[in-house]
Amino acid sequence: MTGTPAGNTPGNTPENTTAHPGHRVLDGTARARDLRAGVQAEAAALTLLGVPPTLAVVVATDDEGAGWYVRSVSGAARRLGVACEVVDLGASAAPELIEATLARLSSDDRVHGILLQTPLPDGARVEQLAASIVPEKDVDGANPLSAGRLAAGLPAYPPATAAAVLDLLDHHGVEPAGRTAVVVGRSPAVGRPTAQLLLQRDATVQICHRHTKDLAAHTRTADILVVAVGRAGLIRAEHVADGAVVVDVGTNTASDGSLVGDVDAADVARRPGALTPVPGGVGPVTTALLLTHTVRSARAQV
Repeated sequence: MTGTPAGNTPGNTPENTTAHPGHRVLDGTARARDLRAGVQAEAAALTLLGVPPTLAVVVATDDEGAGWYVRSVSGAARRLGVACEVVDLGASAAPELIEATLARLSSDDRVHGILLQTPLPDGARVEQLAASIVPEKDVDGANPLSAGRLAAGLPAYPPATAAAVLDLLDHHGVEPAGRTAVVVGRSPAVGRPTAQLLLQRDATVQICHRHTKDLAAHTRTADILVVAVGRAGLIRAEHVADGAVVVDVGTNTASDGSLVGDVDAADVARRPGALTPVPGGVGPVTTALLLTHTVRSARAQV
């Protein structure tokens, strides 16, 4: 992960840059709070029925960022009445052990949601291993079958981050239908499913990636610009059209240890439009939706 240039860290606007009066911040904290309240109420109701919702998180990495995320999910789950079982297999776990663990959890009636945390050890492929998660418990949409159902417009749990992008747009009254949407990033966990969800909402969608020539020429056509590449400060004002809605999915660690996105927020704020903050935008909604999917899965067993 990379830091942003000195003096241009999002949140610390340079002296010669001021936010445009028409620039709107699309905060995710209020929406996440509402989602968490729904999770808490449903978890309490399910527990009274003898079906306490349970999320299992399988970890096979010592990555610091992954560890932080797992602790965040686990803490949020327990605060809301969702049991969270963290299965730490160690950073050198063999693919066969990970696969067997996922299969065991899939057949465990006590478990309603399964999350396979990345990154994985060398030689382990998330697409192959996630196939061992039954779709009914695949609350983060990692199983290729879930991805196929999503692409076909059939019921499936989408990856929580992709779902959070659409949920946040809805919360702030941004309607994708009829708009041009550009997604920067093509990962199977975020970029591609986000594009699928936008397409299902009748947006005209384009995906850009590291081989795209003249990125700004494409991103400037966007009414809705979603950025998910893991490169701090990639998107600046010259990449954004006036009035565009920019959703920053990136989470990068700056040189001072702070969390920043893929968008140079201070620079983009010079344009009229809207931008999700990092932190406080997509992130909290993602965690809340992961737990929402878990209680939905538990409800389906009642």
